[in-house]
Amino acid sequence: MPHSPRRPAAQRTPPPPARPPPPALPRTLVAPELPIVVGCAGWLILAAILVIARLVGGRPLDVWFWTSLCGLGLGGLGYAVMRWQRSAARRGSRSAQTGLA
Repeated sequence: MPHSPRRPAAQRTPPPPARPPPPALPRTLVAPELPIVVGCAGWLILAAILVIARLVGGRPLDVWFWTSLCGLGLGGLGYAVMRWQRSAARRGSRSAQTGLA
């Protein structure tokens, strides 16, 4: 199978231009503390209302109570992971996400 001859340097296509770096993420995506805190507060308020309804009216603690506790726990876990990533970025860890301040 014959090889095609190499083109002279003048006929080679130039490399594509370098892409500009992506824009910085908006503050709401880099620091979502407010939505996390508001969401956790909402789950906590719901759990408190359901406990009060149990104590006052004898309403059983059903799936809504356990859902509110899971929401509160997952929100706390998400906040802890976010803080851990941010502290790793500030420390300069090689495996940390970039762009977090």
